[in-house]
Amino acid sequence: MALSNVRDLYQQVILEHYKKPRHKGQTSPVHRQQRGHNPSCGDTIELTVQLNETGDRIEDVKFVGEGCAIAMASADLMADALRGKQVDEALAMVKRFQGMMKGEDEFPKELRKLNVMQGVAQFPVRIKCANLSWHTIKAALENDQSQAISNEQE
Repeated sequence: MALSNVRDLYQQVILEHYKKPRHKGQTSPVHRQQRGHNPSCGDTIELTVQLNETGDRIEDVKFVGEGCAIAMASADLMADALRGKQVDEALAMVKRFQGMMKGEDEFPKELRKLNVMQGVAQFPVRIKCANLSWHTIKAALENDQSQAISNEQE
């Protein structure tokens, strides 16, 4: 498949997740809740997380928010990728995803579904958009306190 066809396919997948997100809403019950904001462009997201009874596995992740197609599609793809994962495994995936967006790591097998975000790494100004939900889920999983976070430090 030609490179331009791959880019077109990736753009199509991003737009599909933006227009018809599969994980929009709020989990029930809510075990973790976190709000994230990207001051440079105004993207905002609020994630809710449902954990299993022992609190070590993610049952569900949902989000609500407003922002660009990349930020919202990344949140939807992230929610799909993290469902059913152990919390420590999810935190490791966050670290790998953020490294991939910086060009430090390659997309491993377990993140293959997220390859569509790879093209975003070529546009440094848009990396914050793709990373917003990942910063937010990291804060939600590491804290049981809800507070707004910002990804401005990137």
